[in-house]
Amino acid sequence: MSEHKRLSDRLTVRPQIQTDEIAGIAAAGFKGIINNRPDKEEPDQPSSSDLKAEAERHGLNYWHIPVVPGQANGTHVEAFAEALNHSDGPVMAFCKTGNRAAGLWEASQRKNED
Repeated sequence: MSEHKRLSDRLTVRPQIQTDEIAGIAAAGFKGIINNRPDKEEPDQPSSSDLKAEAERHGLNYWHIPVVPGQANGTHVEAFAEALNHSDGPVMAFCKTGNRAAGLWEASQRKNED
């Protein structure tokens, strides 16, 4: 996956973000961030609480919906869809590579078609 992948007008996915990138995410017009990584998945990743504090400092909504790779379920899909629905603008979602975030979005779109 490239650095950023726009899946819809409301959602862009990407690999792990760092706290020092959040100001730029806000400046780019995003209104929220969805973190799909469990804390401590890797030793060098920033904690969800640090990311949330920085997101809120820049006026962004923040949702932590941790998904262990290969273990996404309906609860995760519902939470992801709800976060998108409650955002007042575009959202940046991330995980290690962007694939979990993209998979949750795809599952939420299939659910909406049912």
